Formats: sequence, structure tokens, C-alpha cells
Amino acid sequence: MDFSSKLLENAVNEVSQLPGIGKRTALRLVLHLLKQPVEQTQLLSQSLLQLRESINFCKNCHNISDTEVCEICANPNRDESLICVVEDLRDVMAIENTSQYRGHYHVLGGKISPMDGIGPGDLSISSLVEKVKKGTVSELIFALSSTMEGDTTNFYIYKQIEGCNVTTTTIARGISVGDELEYADEVTLGRSILHRIPFESSLKNS
Repeated sequence: MDFSSKLLENAVNEVSQLPGIGKRTALRLVLHLLKQPVEQTQLLSQSLLQLRESINFCKNCHNISDTEVCEICANPNRDESLICVVEDLRDVMAIENTSQYRGHYHVLGGKISPMDGIGPGDLSISSLVEKVKKGTVSELIFALSSTMEGDTTNFYIYKQIEGCNVTTTTIARGISVGDELEYADEVTLGRSILHRIPFESSLKNS
């Protein structure tokens, strides 16, 4: 792709680094920004810089937050003894949109995937295990996507907390095997949370 401007080329190259954005789409986005008032581009740039420089990760659940403790963990009406284990913020948002869950979360920051070089040490698993071993958690809900990586991560955590006095459940398979949680519709996901099953049962069925 030949550019008439080095500035344009640099902008397109940076935008195309975003996931799912190719060079042609990046060019359309950059040209769109050029047609907008300068103030709009400045607001976009400022919001991205502020996000990168000021964003926090909740010290309790590792969810993205504006403060040291996220709004969910700080809410006294939420059940802190009930923890839903998810991959990232998108899954938290998906479950929250169902309005069927009133516990806390624990965001792992990914799934175990040896093919991608992601091991247990790259995720926030150790802090989850520490929570469980403190004895304040009554139930752990595994809500990772029903993929091989998700199931591997679930099983790894399950083995780490084996012997602890905690109930382990997994969301009901209203979510199709191989599906990513964030793409499930709210009704199906809500039912899966409500009708969760013992994790041991999911091992027998797999």
C-alpha cells in the first residue's frame, strides 16, 4: 500500500496494530478522523492516554477499575463469599448484563494455553488460591469459555484448591462447547449462571 504522506502511513500502521484491524480498515478509520473536527481527535487521544496512564486493576478481583477497589467489590450488597472466575473484563460485563449474579468476581487475565506460551504463572491464579485457603469463600463458580484452554484452566485451579472447604461449580452448558462467553446472549448466559452444576459433575461428563 503506497501512501502520499509519511504521517498518514505512520498513523495507519499504528491503528492496524489493533486486533481485527487490517491496513485497509485502518486507512478508512484514519481518513475518517481527518474529516472530523480537530477537537474530536484530541478528545480521542486524551481519553486513550488517560486510560493508559490512570487505569487501575482492583486489588481484590483484578478487574479493570478507576479506583483501587472496583465498584463490584466495594458494593456491600454483593456476596463476597461467592466468587465467579472469569477470563477478563468482557466476561464480567457479559455476566453483569444478565442481572442474575450478585457475588464477586476473580479475573484471571487469560487462560492457560501452552501453545501461546501462557502458563499458570502468567495468570492471577495464585491470588485466587490464597482467597480460597483463607476460608472466606463458600463457592467458586468456574465461568471460563468452554474451550480446551478454558477447561484446562478450570481443572488446574480445581486441583490447586483440592481439599479446601469450598464448593466448586461451573456454569450450565447452555453455553455451547467451544463458545466464547462474551458472545453468548444474555438470557442463555443468565440461565447458565442460575443453573450452575457441581464442577465434579462436569469432569465426569467431559
